[in-house]
This record gives sequence, C-alpha cells and structure tokens, in this order.
Amino acid sequence: MSATLDGQRELDGGIESGTGTALVERLRAHARSYHSAHPFHLRMNEGALSPDQIRGWVANRFAYQEAIPVKDAAILSNCPDVTVRRRWIRRITDHDGTDADGPTSGGIEAWLRLGEACGLTRAEILDRRHVQPGVRFAVDAYVTFARTKPWVEAVASSLTELFAPDLMAERLAAFERYYTWIEPDGLQYFRNRLFQAPRDSEHALEVVVEHCRTPEQRDAAEAALSFKCDVLWSMMDAIEHAYPGDGRG
Repeated sequence: MSATLDGQRELDGGIESGTGTALVERLRAHARSYHSAHPFHLRMNEGALSPDQIRGWVANRFAYQEAIPVKDAAILSNCPDVTVRRRWIRRITDHDGTDADGPTSGGIEAWLRLGEACGLTRAEILDRRHVQPGVRFAVDAYVTFARTKPWVEAVASSLTELFAPDLMAERLAAFERYYTWIEPDGLQYFRNRLFQAPRDSEHALEVVVEHCRTPEQRDAAEAALSFKCDVLWSMMDAIEHAYPGDGRG
C-alpha cells in the first residue's frame, strides 16, 4: 500500500486504521478492571450468595439501572451530531420503554420484575430503602460525568458495554443453575442485554474512534472508560460491605 493510502487511512480514523486499532486495544484492555472480576461478583457466578445477598445486589443495582436513561439523555443534550443522536436515543427507549407493560416496557421494568422474582416488593425497590450511600454516590458521579464532560468522553465511559455480553451470559447461566428459587421470567433483563450490549458498544466504539483523533483525545477516552470501571467497582464494594458472607442460602 502506498504512503498516501496509509496516510489516508490514518486520517480517516476508522477502526481499521493503525491509530484506531491501537485505541480499541487500549480500551479493551480495561476488561481486567471490569466489575466481573470483583470478589462479590465471582461468588455470585459460583452460586455462593445467599438469597439476602442476591436481593441486596438487585435492590442496589436498581439505582444504577434507573440512572442509565438519565445519563444517556445528558449525552444527547451535549451532542451536536444528529446522526449520533438518532442512534443513541434508542438506548433511552431500551431502558424507559415505550409503554408500561408488554414487550416494550423497557429495561427498568424488567429489573423491577427481577426484583419481584427474587422476593422484593416493587415498593421497596422504588423507594430505594436498601440503596447504600456508596452506591448512590457512585451512580450520581457517573450521571454528573455524563452531564459535565465533553460528549465524546461521556460516550467513551459507556464502553464497559464491550465487556457486558460475556458477563451477562455467565450471569444468566449462573442464575439458572444455582438460584433456582428465582422465577425464570424474572431473568429477562439479562437475556435482553445479550443482544443490546453488543449493538450499543459497536456504535459507541465507532463514535469514539471517529472523534478521538489526537493523543490527548485518545487519552481522555481511555480515562473516561477507566472512570466508569471505577464506578462499577465502587458499587460492588459498597454492596459487598452491606451484605457480607459467602455461605450458600
């Protein structure tokens, strides 16, 4: 390939370019910091959590689930690119849904049904009585990040979705194998994310590679993803502190 063509590929900044490939590799390397490696999560996938621990995790995680469309709305409000907005808005309807019941009720409703299948009432999930201060702080920090940082950095922070499909598949298998006391219909959220997360992460990755052209921009994107990994890890720390122990329930 000629030097001219090589230079054009770099200028284009696509994922197939040398610069784009290097950035993607840097971002994917953060899989080692993903909360799937947290001790609490490892015990969950080993079937070692008690019903109270599972319920505590579900109730606390709801604080994050309901913040996702708020975070995405913040990204949209800062994004000047109509083509990005047209695709990104799908994330909000995925979680908020387009009706109160049925197949388009959304991810927040699916999580509420997971909580009910675990033995929680809808009221105690919605009033957040079980949400730990550390979880609340981490979630608020993530929403604030999306509102106040440049929109491309906020998009980059969402790239933990790169690691989510494997996590969801492992989690679903673990719940079906070890936590048979949970109604199977309550696991639909995990099933939905098996196809939503790859679709969403592909788009986010395209956006980040396209718009992060300078070394400073690429460093900022990587720092944003690192921050998001810290948010998720901090949530797990707070949950583990509130629901200690590793005996089977």
